[in-house]
Formats: sequence, C-alpha cells, structure tokens
Amino acid sequence: MKIEIIEKEKDNKMSFMLKDASISYINAIRRIVREEVPAMAIEDVEFRKNTSALYDEIIAHRLGLIPLTTDLKSYNLPEECSCKGEGCAKCQLKLTLNIKEPGYVYASDLKSKDPAVKPVYPKMIISKLIKGQTLELEATAVLGKGKEHVKWSPALAYYRNVPIVSIKKKCSNCGECVKQCPEKIFKLEKGNLVLNGDNMLKCTLCMACIDNCPEDIIEVSHKSDEFIFNIESWGQLSCKQILKEATHIFENKIDDFIEKLDKASK
Repeated sequence: MKIEIIEKEKDNKMSFMLKDASISYINAIRRIVREEVPAMAIEDVEFRKNTSALYDEIIAHRLGLIPLTTDLKSYNLPEECSCKGEGCAKCQLKLTLNIKEPGYVYASDLKSKDPAVKPVYPKMIISKLIKGQTLELEATAVLGKGKEHVKWSPALAYYRNVPIVSIKKKCSNCGECVKQCPEKIFKLEKGNLVLNGDNMLKCTLCMACIDNCPEDIIEVSHKSDEFIFNIESWGQLSCKQILKEATHIFENKIDDFIEKLDKASK
C-alpha cells in the first residue's frame, strides 16, 4: 500500500491518495475517524444564574457543540479511567462562565482550568445579554466518541475512487462537456477538446460530461484499488493526529478480535 499526499494539511484540511488498497480497508478508516477517535466536548452544565432570553437547555446544547482543543495524552475516556467513570482530573475538565455585562457572550468567555483545552473558535456566539441580565454556569467537559454523539466526532472524512477519463476521438468541439463539467476537467485548446491535467483528480465521477456529450467520445471509469481520501478536522485535533489515532484504534480492534477468536476456538 502506498500513500501520496495531494494536499498537505492546511486550514484543518488534508487529502491523500491511497494506492493498492481495498475499499473495505479505507471505509474502515473513514468510520473509525468519524466514530471512534475521541475528542473533548462539554457533557454537563450546571447553571448558577441565567436571566438571558435563552432557556437553559438551548444554552447547554450550544455549549456542547463548541469544539474544544483536545489533549489525548492527559485525559482518559470515562469508561477507561481509574475512577471508573465517577469523575476525576484524569477524565474530566471544568469550565466556568460568568458574564454580567450587556453584549454577546462568546466561546472565549469560557474559562478553562486547563490551558491546553479551550474553544477552537473563540468568536462562536453562546448568547446575548441586555442590561441587567446575567449568565453564570459551570460546565464539565469529557472525552467521548462520535458514535455516542456527533459533538465528539473530530472530523469529516470521505473518499472516492481515482478517476480515469479519456477522449476517444476528435469531436466537433461543441463545448457542451466543458460547460457541464462542475470540476472543469475539460478545456478547448486551439480548437481541440483536451483534458485539464491540473483538475483531473477533482473529478467526482458524476458523468455529466457523458450525459451531455452528443457524440459519445468521452470515456469515464475508475481505478478499483486507488482512492482519494479527504479529511476535514473540526479543530479539536490536527488531521495527522486523527489519522494516527484511527490507525492505533484499528490495530487494537484487530488484536482484540484475534484474541477473542483464539479463546473461542479452544
């Protein structure tokens, strides 16, 4: 199996090409990234005072969806912690908020007891206060998995087959395929229809070019063992951290399966 980086990690996005791989393998990585890689998120909120226009439940929901930077080395999943999920400094973190001035309440107003865990996007709006209103609360953040709730999912991950596009013969250059292709795979150059090499890997196999070509000169297929994998982190972890953790989780699942298989076969 070979990996070729297409777009290096930038703005929490990364894409790479995986060669000599199976669809079952790459789909397993996709699912683990979205559902199994842990991330930190607010789970419980204790309101001390809330006289804003929003109900406690609405504010608690907003707090839960604020992405928090995650330190996987310092925190454990509650079910794997030595406290057995009762709550300790190794598996949970307290954040406080106390605003009495009128204006917007931002994610940056949350005060974390651990500087390594804080809102990824400081300008996310939690609520708005007018004169005389107060919002005071204490929130508890814990590690969790995306399969339990999407607030713990660290990234969007998806893949597609590597496309194979070819022009079988010369055409009348009507330009319909050029107009209809959303990714600009084709272009007219000196009166000839040619492939735009810079955009080839952007092809999504939508078949719009074939559907709109009146002369049937375009051929589109894909490579069955080559895939383009895209990952977009919400900011809790870097794309590289997420993929590394997903790989470790995958290996542990395989080891666990083999161990249980050995026990069952005895």
